[in-house]
Amino acid sequence: MSNEAADIVIIKQHVIDPEICIRCNTCESMCPIGAITHDSRNYVVDVDVCNWCNDCIAPCPTGAIDNYRKVIKASAYSQDDQFGWDELPPEIPPSELQAQADAAGGSEVAEENAAPASAEVEPVASDAAEPSFNSAAYGSTTPPWSAAHPYANLYGPKADQKTITATVTGNVRVTEVGKEAGHDYDTHHIVLDFGDKPFPVLEGQSIGIIPPGTDDSGRQHHARQYSVASARNGERAGYNNLSLTIKRVLEDHQGNPVRGVGSNYMCDLKVGDKVEVIGPFGTSFLMPNHPKSHIVMICTGTGSAPMRAMTEWRRRLRKSGKFEGGKLMLFFGARTQEELPYFGPLQSLPHDFIDINFAYSRTAGQPKRYVQDAIRERAADLVPLLKNPNAYFYVCGLKAMEEGVVLALKEVAEQAGGNWEDLAASLKQQGRLHLETY
Repeated sequence: MSNEAADIVIIKQHVIDPEICIRCNTCESMCPIGAITHDSRNYVVDVDVCNWCNDCIAPCPTGAIDNYRKVIKASAYSQDDQFGWDELPPEIPPSELQAQADAAGGSEVAEENAAPASAEVEPVASDAAEPSFNSAAYGSTTPPWSAAHPYANLYGPKADQKTITATVTGNVRVTEVGKEAGHDYDTHHIVLDFGDKPFPVLEGQSIGIIPPGTDDSGRQHHARQYSVASARNGERAGYNNLSLTIKRVLEDHQGNPVRGVGSNYMCDLKVGDKVEVIGPFGTSFLMPNHPKSHIVMICTGTGSAPMRAMTEWRRRLRKSGKFEGGKLMLFFGARTQEELPYFGPLQSLPHDFIDINFAYSRTAGQPKRYVQDAIRERAADLVPLLKNPNAYFYVCGLKAMEEGVVLALKEVAEQAGGNWEDLAASLKQQGRLHLETY
């Protein structure tokens, strides 16, 4: 096909539906070629970079990523176009699209998995640098085989009912208050009750909260995503409620002052307040339910929410005598002990029930220590779990931790004589290594 024809070809352009996207960053973190980016409002796909590898499709919890529009290549939607969307543009009728192509002098149709028309293939130099380590490539989107069936997208823009209203029944701070503690790590445990309306959730799923009001452009605030921190039968067993772990955001990752819309709204809620909720979301970051299954939980900060949920469900089953569980291991990191959510309750859990490893990176007078350091220190205990088909690994927290954790697991496996790539492929295929970072 000529260069001129390449400019007028009809292509399937990969696009993200802004109405149902919950801005969880999964698609951008999973994209191996950097085709996805975002601003304060929308996630968008660069048509000149996307090669339809589909690595982003399965991990998306809402299906927002699984959309396309047929367009003329020369008039494809730019990133700036997409940043301005509140909803997907209507599909161009086939007859109109064909007329546009005919008028331009050509009608070739590109395959959706073809390389971008503007891309040129460059020879790879023999001394080229080794590609950077892509930790996201090792995360599985397959749930454990024994996981309970999840319900997803029951409420949302494209559902029969747009939102469900929950009532705040609890709001408690779960980080210590003291001279070392400050408002920059004010973390709250918030309980929402759904009354007589169905809202089933499993450990590892998340929900979306819609803050009231509008943004600077006058548009309604988009939903903020939070992981569920309670067991499947409620924060209070037998009640139709759930809990969230939310850190008040007062500065961005660069330390610049910023007031997080969703986090501050949630942390300031009072008992009796009403909250608009969508979801639930997530079909793979789910705990195994078969006897003797082991769970290794690796988290930082509010990434502890799904780990708390899994731990609490196992604790309730153990107390009732209905489950013969395997090993539970927790690797939990924070800057200081005062910043660690649920520190007190975690200390009271029986040692024969859960093996807890803390890591603090900003303790005065102590060397920096991260969760990956704790993982290396426990290598002897982790090697048999990495090899055990009944052991499952969950990683949740800031995106910055992901690579360090996966590299630590790689090092643990290789120092024991294992082949990491073979092991990693098995972990991914069997749904045994799950990454949920933000």
